[in-house]
Amino acid sequence: MTFSSAPSGAVSPSSRRSLAARLRFWLTGGADLPLDAGRLRIEILAGLTVALALVPEAVAFAFVAGVHPLVGLHAAFMVGLLTALFGARPGMISGATGALAVVMVALVAEHGVEYLFATVVLTGILQMLAGVLRLGKFIRLVPHPVMLGFVNGLAIVIFLAQLGQFQLTDESGAKVWMTGRPLLVMLGLVGLTMALIWLGPRVTKLVPAPLLGIAGVAALVIGLDIDVPRVGDLASIAGTVPQFHIPLVPLEWDTLAVILPYAVILAAIGLIESLLTLNLVGEITGMRGGASRECVAQGVANTATGFFGGMGGCAMIGQSMINVKSGGRTRIAGIAAALFLLAFVVVAAPAIERIPLAALVGVMFMVVIGTFAWNSLKVMRRVPLIDALVIVLVTVVTVWQDLATAVVVGVIVSALAFAWKNATRIHARIEDIGDARIYRLEGPLFFGSIEGFLALFDPEHDPETVIIDFAGSRVADQSALNAIETIAGRYKAAGKKVQLRHLSRDCHRLLKRAGQLMVDSDDDPDYQIAVDYGVRTGAFPSGH
Repeated sequence: MTFSSAPSGAVSPSSRRSLAARLRFWLTGGADLPLDAGRLRIEILAGLTVALALVPEAVAFAFVAGVHPLVGLHAAFMVGLLTALFGARPGMISGATGALAVVMVALVAEHGVEYLFATVVLTGILQMLAGVLRLGKFIRLVPHPVMLGFVNGLAIVIFLAQLGQFQLTDESGAKVWMTGRPLLVMLGLVGLTMALIWLGPRVTKLVPAPLLGIAGVAALVIGLDIDVPRVGDLASIAGTVPQFHIPLVPLEWDTLAVILPYAVILAAIGLIESLLTLNLVGEITGMRGGASRECVAQGVANTATGFFGGMGGCAMIGQSMINVKSGGRTRIAGIAAALFLLAFVVVAAPAIERIPLAALVGVMFMVVIGTFAWNSLKVMRRVPLIDALVIVLVTVVTVWQDLATAVVVGVIVSALAFAWKNATRIHARIEDIGDARIYRLEGPLFFGSIEGFLALFDPEHDPETVIIDFAGSRVADQSALNAIETIAGRYKAAGKKVQLRHLSRDCHRLLKRAGQLMVDSDDDPDYQIAVDYGVRTGAFPSGH
């Protein structure tokens, strides 16, 4: 036996390597990235760029929800930090979002901000429950046309959200559109920002292009003292670190009745947007999976945010695109973005408030250009008509209503189109062998195709023995089982025998069979139908 001479409590070299490997895997999500000084610089600068873009977004969404700007900024910090630490996709950015803010406004207006905090806590609990139950896996049911519509719709929403920065407040406090010289200066600075972002990678790769655009335009505006709207014109962002705060709401059933409907909607919208962003970032970074883990991370973040006076949030596709386009691929960028944002609020508010809004608008316009799936305009001419319609439908509903509604509508339309297409595929090849007639079925047998299935048979004129061969078919649900029982009942009423071939063994157990319903099970397949129905229909007396 060999004993180590290492002092008690010391970590062996192999253990150190193991800890380092685990830390690397956690930071990178398993990606093969060198964690050297160059990578650290890229991640930190990407985080700084994201933090600068988060400031006006968080303030604007706080106004939409009807709460103080610090409520939005604290939410952006808390949600961003916790999802960066525990989320499933390094590189993805979360924070306060407009999709949630538009739901919150009615709650805040009617019941106050304390009810909002309680709702955010409950939202997080529901999201964690969804993660524990592994409901995140159902995001795979979202078809690709819906994803394209989601991306295009969200790009348009981001674009429209920036148009508010082209408004000024007049003497009466009303918002009016810029005209004349102020509009030309604003457009010129936005264009300059976009040009710097486009030219940046061709000049240097030391600084992320969006950060270069923001820094260049900010230096020009501050140096020449150009009179344009600044971040500080939205609201002061100076504040303190978030403080622990238990929502001041009555602990009674009436309170739950108020906040539960909002919490369910917020949880659903937040998870849908987060999981779709998860897939989108995964396509760019080459990572897959982790949907249920992301549900838990979003839930933890929102629950904690509710207890620290934040408005909650979810994944942000715009900021996520800024991050990955700036080179952010690890958790370091997300953590840095959250910490930079907190630093802006606590110590650097005067400097950040001097940044021109035109620079941040230019960054977001470039995000819109990079996010919109331009290839979908060409694809729509080549894909089936229903897929093209789904892309357009989801895009329009995302802009008109909200993301969750758009995705649900898109999935429903796609599912109905799929069901209709498969419902028309059921048919049979008929062969007469001796005194028996064989119906060789082809196509799936499910609720949508049972009418066509029943129309295939002619019990009155068929011979005494009928064989139904399911080798080319698939029995999918209880409607299909009932249809099989129905057709067998018709042959029974006509005094004829039915033999079923290649019917799965689980169908044998679930079907009520009469004595004359003969089943040849020697070569039946072993696939399972979707649901094990405990209650069976009674079309026939029991027996084999």
